[in-house]
Amino acid sequence: MQAQILAPGAVLALWTIVMLFWMALTRLPAIAKNGGLGAAKPGGRGQDLEGVLPDSINWKSHNYTHLLEQPTLFYATLATLAILGANEHDVLFAWAYVALRIVHSVWQATVNTIPVRFTLFNLSTLCLLVLAVRAAMLTLGAS
Repeated sequence: MQAQILAPGAVLALWTIVMLFWMALTRLPAIAKNGGLGAAKPGGRGQDLEGVLPDSINWKSHNYTHLLEQPTLFYATLATLAILGANEHDVLFAWAYVALRIVHSVWQATVNTIPVRFTLFNLSTLCLLVLAVRAAMLTLGAS
């Protein structure tokens, strides 16, 4: 069951890299139209592009950032479950989390209406909560 519980984490890591490339492929041409990277102020950050680039281009960056936030808890939870013994339900919740995060990414990067995005986020968070509770039960119950 170790490989089965770790597979969703590997897929989400790959999806995060897909979002990185999607962000770069949309952002870099837009930056070029605004004077290029050479025109950027020293020490500039992605947030500096808010209001400079179109919102729809920045959405990919926002999602990439999101994939580096809450999913870190997901990866730690998966590692705990892999070490202490995941079950079939854990694997299903892990895949549900990944599927919901991917749908959330595509939605945020393209349409980005808040009610749908918020619902997708909440559903994925519930999956993570189930996994985290299970990991806590396994660790607290270990002797």
